[in-house]
Amino acid sequence: MAMAGERLLVHCLAVMLLIALVEGATNEPTICNIALTKLKLCRPAVTGKYPPPPTKECCSLMKQANLTCLCKFKEALPAFEIDPARAFALPKKCNLRTPPQCKV
Repeated sequence: MAMAGERLLVHCLAVMLLIALVEGATNEPTICNIALTKLKLCRPAVTGKYPPPPTKECCSLMKQANLTCLCKFKEALPAFEIDPARAFALPKKCNLRTPPQCKV
């Protein structure tokens, strides 16, 4: 049952990304105020067994992100090999306030 829910969430995410791509054909597609191509700046800090601290570039990206919006995607993160606990610890590591609904 949980797998079906995860699959549905991943499919919804894919549809949302497709809509963002179509709507933003002239601009770079974004999600929660973050350009999709820039998400890779924070990936090292949220993956692997011993991730490094976030870089200045990652923290800069976190400052412009709509963190409350990003919280809506926390259930889908494991499908992208991202640890939700590490992902939502990033704001604090970047001296930002983590929205309460993001806490894992």
